[in-house]
Amino acid sequence: MRVGIGYDVHPLVKGRRFILGGVSIPHSLGLSGHSDADVLVHSIADALLGAVGKKDIGSFFPNNDPTTKGISSLILLKQILQLLKKNGYGVNNLDSTLVAEQPKLASYIPRMKKNIANVLEIEPEKIGIKATTSEGLGFLGEKRGVCCWTVASVKQEE
Repeated sequence: MRVGIGYDVHPLVKGRRFILGGVSIPHSLGLSGHSDADVLVHSIADALLGAVGKKDIGSFFPNNDPTTKGISSLILLKQILQLLKKNGYGVNNLDSTLVAEQPKLASYIPRMKKNIANVLEIEPEKIGIKATTSEGLGFLGEKRGVCCWTVASVKQEE
């Protein structure tokens, strides 16, 4: 078994959809980025890549590649799963913490878990997703961005 950690952050802006875990969440602002800017999926991707000793998500999907402009991060995560499989690994479990002042995310977490589990070919029970705030502190507390931390474990497949 191997373990990796991932982190991602994106600013909130007008005119973009707010997507986490492949779920479009109603909000007046959305996450800015080259793809759909899904910080949850990006942190999961980096954690999985780190667990198998690879570079970060940006190394595989650079933000100047026109083929990934606006793409669903779940599509990128599926490609990362294929990379893991090619290297003889499968996903064991994930644990993520989202930090966002608004909107409240708890009611969306079951759908996020289902989407991610489907892509990674694991049971939703192997995915932990929690949401918290930064208690009004810093750029996150000022509602200017959202971040996510993820720890992932992978296991060697037989």
